[in-house]
Parts: sequence; C-alpha cells; structure tokens
Amino acid sequence: MNVYAATNFFTALFCSGPNTGEALRLDAVADLEGAPAYPVTMICRLEFVNALQQSVYSTRHGVPGIHITQEHAMAVEAMFFDELSAGKTLCDATMSERLLERRFQDLSHRHTAKEGFRTYDILHVSSALVLGCDTFWSFDAKARKLAEQEGPAVN
Repeated sequence: MNVYAATNFFTALFCSGPNTGEALRLDAVADLEGAPAYPVTMICRLEFVNALQQSVYSTRHGVPGIHITQEHAMAVEAMFFDELSAGKTLCDATMSERLLERRFQDLSHRHTAKEGFRTYDILHVSSALVLGCDTFWSFDAKARKLAEQEGPAVN
C-alpha cells in the first residue's frame, strides 16, 4: 500500500474536525499494512498552510467545520512541518514538473469537460499517479471519483 493523501486528509489528521475519526482510522490501517511515509508535495504543503488559515478565518466568521485559533493553527503547522522533516510518517515528495503537467493535461482533457473536476482534484490525482501511489485518500467526493476512474484504490 503506497498512499497518496490529499490535503484534507492531513487537516483532518492534524486538527479536530468532522473527518478526524476517519483520518485516524485510515492512518491506523496504513500503519498496520506497513505503508511507507505519506508523500507530501509542494502543492500539498502550500495548501495545508492555507487550509489552516482558512479555518482560522472560518472560525472568526462563525462558519461550521474546524474551529481553530491563529495560535493553534501555527502550532499545528509547526507540528506538520516537524513531522515532514523527521521523514517517518510524512516525506517530502518531489516529481518532474513536466511529468505532472503532462498527466494533469491528460486527465483534464479526458475528464473535466464531462464531469467538472476542479484544478486541485486533478493536481492531487495527477501527483498520486506520477508518484506511483496505488491508494488515494481524500474527503472530497469529486477527487475520489477521479482517482477511482484512474485506478488507485480510494477511501
């Protein structure tokens, strides 16, 4: 099992929220299966930081979901990057931008006009495929649908 986890998996894993229980269950499955560390791309790193800040914004404006203060968001961000630096559960994943772009364009041409996939859906699934992951975890139904159409097992 070689798992690519989308950013929403990591926010659920590192923050208390509606998908935290399922993220913890999936993480335990990966551990039992002896899966390697989750690959974390630059896209995922950037999106994780912004997702935390969006959660702070949402908290301040009464939007349901993850409730987090700025201080807690900064602590979670530091914990995430500490885990990434340690390389045991998260690992820095780099890939050829050219390969990613080709895969992205292929998926977009084959699927978006028919099913309306968003850029991040395609970026995450393309990254998983370029990295050779056989499993794709996300709490976004559209991203899971695209991954499933392309072959990886999904949560």
